[in-house]
Amino acid sequence: MTATPSAPPDPRLLPVHRRVEHADTDASGVMHFARYPNLFEVALLANLERLGVGLGVLAREGFDLVITEATTRYRAPARYPDELSLRPVVGHLGAARARIDTTIQRAADGVELATGSLVVALTDRVTGAPCPLFPALHAVLEESRSDVHR
Repeated sequence: MTATPSAPPDPRLLPVHRRVEHADTDASGVMHFARYPNLFEVALLANLERLGVGLGVLAREGFDLVITEATTRYRAPARYPDELSLRPVVGHLGAARARIDTTIQRAADGVELATGSLVVALTDRVTGAPCPLFPALHAVLEESRSDVHR
């Protein structure tokens, strides 16, 4: 039997699905406001890992991925046990920073629950100094961004 070559990963940032867990909520079953930026990060990191430039790769290359800014706009509450669709896109890509814009929707009906952005950058793991984006990371984000504008 011959091995079939695996297809290259889809270069887009793809939706990630997560369920609202009881631990994410307050006493009334509504997801706590502080959980939303974490979900933006989950969507980004899952995609970076899938595209071959996850945290482990960045660490081996001597970089730490840092969040320099986070914003959230709340539209409607997520509740336990909603299934959420986290939809990231590259909103801005520069030489040293990228802004990832994410929409969180309830998967069952598509209702937009929140939107937000993370601005990410790299630092040197040893010195903590800011660095330009690692070329492989920049290329992945550029390819994802290019797909949005087609």
